[in-house]
Order: sequence, then C-alpha cells, then structure tokens
Amino acid sequence: MTQPSSVLVVGASVGGLAVAEALRRDGYAGSLTLLGAERHPPYDRPPLSKKVLAGAWEAERALLRPEAALARLDAALLFGDPAVRLDVDAREVTTAGGRSVRADAIVLATGLEPRRLPGQEQWQGVHVLRTLDDALALRAELLTGPRVVVVGDGVLGTEIAATARSLGLAVTLVGPQSAPLASQLGPQVGGYLAALHARQGVEQRLGVAVEALVGDGARVRGVRLADGEVLPADVVVVAMGSRPAIGWLADSGLRLADGVVCDSRCRAADGIYAVGDVAWWFHERLGSGLRLENRSNAVEQAMVVAGNILGKDVAYTPVPFFWTDQFDVKIQVHGFLPAAAEVTIVEGAPERDQFVALYGYGGKVTGVLGWNMVKQVRTHRRHVVEGTAWGEVVAAAPVT
Repeated sequence: MTQPSSVLVVGASVGGLAVAEALRRDGYAGSLTLLGAERHPPYDRPPLSKKVLAGAWEAERALLRPEAALARLDAALLFGDPAVRLDVDAREVTTAGGRSVRADAIVLATGLEPRRLPGQEQWQGVHVLRTLDDALALRAELLTGPRVVVVGDGVLGTEIAATARSLGLAVTLVGPQSAPLASQLGPQVGGYLAALHARQGVEQRLGVAVEALVGDGARVRGVRLADGEVLPADVVVVAMGSRPAIGWLADSGLRLADGVVCDSRCRAADGIYAVGDVAWWFHERLGSGLRLENRSNAVEQAMVVAGNILGKDVAYTPVPFFWTDQFDVKIQVHGFLPAAAEVTIVEGAPERDQFVALYGYGGKVTGVLGWNMVKQVRTHRRHVVEGTAWGEVVAAAPVT
C-alpha cells in the first residue's frame, strides 16, 4: 500500500493529537495538518471536572504538550477554526473561516458536544462542562459560593458534584437513575457511590426527571422537577451526557448513526478514518459495533488508525477501560458491565472503601471494577481478557 503524502486530522484533542504523534513516531514524513475548533492547543479533558474546576491546576497544566513538543511534530496547526463540511470524494475539508484543506488521508476526531436542557441558553448561571473555557467559566461562578444543582447522574455529573462539594458548596445532584452511574456500574456499585456522596454532604434527588429551569429575570434561580419540587439554585450545571459531534458531516455521504460508522480498521470510507468519542466501529472480538467515550480508548484507537494509514491493516479490538475520581475514591473499570450482569466481590469489602468486583454475563467474566484498589484491579483484568468461566470465579470468591 502506498503511504499518503498528506494527512489531515480534524479535531485537536487527545485522539487527534495521538494520531499525529503516532504517525511521526512510525516514520511518516509527509505533510501533516492538525485542525482544531478551539483556540487552545490540545489539552486533557478529564482534569477539567476535577483539578481545573477545583483550582488545584492552573489552565496551562491541562495542556497535553508544551509548545516545543508541538513544534517537533512539523505539522500545520490550525486552531480556532472548526470544520463545517467534508467532501469525501475530493478528501477536502472546509472550515468556518473559509479554509479548504485537502489531504490523501483524513482522520475525524471531533469528539462530543454536550446535551442541553430546552431553553437553557436564556438563563445566566446555567453551565455545561466540555471545554477548558467551560471549566474556567464555571469555576469563576463557584468561587462566589453559590447553591449548586447538577443535572445529570453519570460520570461527569457526579465528578462535578464531588468537586463542588469539596469546595464547601451546597450541592444537589439530580438524575433519572435509581443511583449515580447505575447504568454504567450497575445498581449495586451505584448504591455504594450514592452512599459516598451522601456521606460527603451531597443532596440527591434521583429517579426523577427535570421539568424546567426557573428564574428571576435573566438569572436562573432553581430547577423544577417532574414531581413538582423546585430545587433552589444560584448555579445549575447540565451534565446530561453528550452526542457525537457529527452535524457538520450530514451532507458528506458518510454513514452516520451513533457516531461515524467505521469498519474494524476504523475506516469510514476510502482514505477517511475516525477515532475517539466520535467513532462507531466494528469490534471483531465482540462481533458488533461499538463506540467508547473515554481518554484511554482515544489514545489506543489513534495508534491503530495511524498504523492503518501507513499500511499495517490492523483490526482495533480493545478491552475498554475508564476511570473516575470522586472525593477520596478512585473507580477503575476494565471490560464491559452489562445491565443484567451478575456481580461478586473478590477482594476487599465495600464497607472498608476498598474492593474489587467482577461482572459476569453469558457464563463468563466480562468486566472488573476496582474501588480504591489500583494494583489489584489490574491483576483481575486477566479474567476479562481470557473470558474466565463465571462459575470458576464465584467458587473462588471469599464468603461474605
């Protein structure tokens, strides 16, 4: 396979930067362009809801690479100019600023855009958190000591609630699930997380939908729930999940569903690839399509895509991994945690705030979760990789 003479990466977050770095690391010497919608150089998103929001990090510390490292990429860095159109046949991207950038290979790494409540834009004091600027704007308001309502009981919402509470603020967490992260971790571990937040003073209104925001003039003053309760708020953070940023690709001819639909090589069309949160690809090991929203996936997928651009022809078949830090707890997950999975504790104990849980479905181990047990969860990851029989791990589990 002939290597491309030019590569364009659309999206300058962790996935896009990882593609560019992997190409150079693998010996690619052709033209390289990194196009980003934001004005900032590439930065890390996980610290935004924790370190940056809490003030433990200055904004500059979230940058993924110093200026000198970006210069060594020998790439055209076009920041602050979002892509608005893709011509697949011509392999050409048009930007909001009027640029037209052509390349032999194009990588789509545009990530996610946050979901919003209807009409939330009319209210001052209502925030989302996706970008560095979002984090800085929200922190500025949190420093005034407001009452905070976080709408959304997933990973981002619970991290924001934990950070705001750690700043000494009055925080209420609202969401439709029976427990925080119940859909990601299951009701049992979700219950442990609910108890953690309760111990730390986070008020919780779970299992109920948000009906509307209420305010006084232009300023938000509360959140009205479907059961009629109005939660007072000086600041509202909407963290109801995100959707792939694919609106600009609507007329491209690419197949779009829950992201950019790709084959097992993360290829959406001839010469067009996708990585990170925006990529929905065929996972050969699972025999089905998959899209993952986490930093680890973006980096691993980027390395495979870079290799495939250079002719390696490798399928991307990862064992998913994500983590979240809340208060003094680090939760790590390897593999898959199906909603109907069985759960068994194999090390530690929830009452000691340290444990490892295995998840089983279809007669085998599909996932492992560690709660403040970093080394141990890595050891148990082998059960996911090997597909250990569920009966085997249950028989060996300690009696509780």
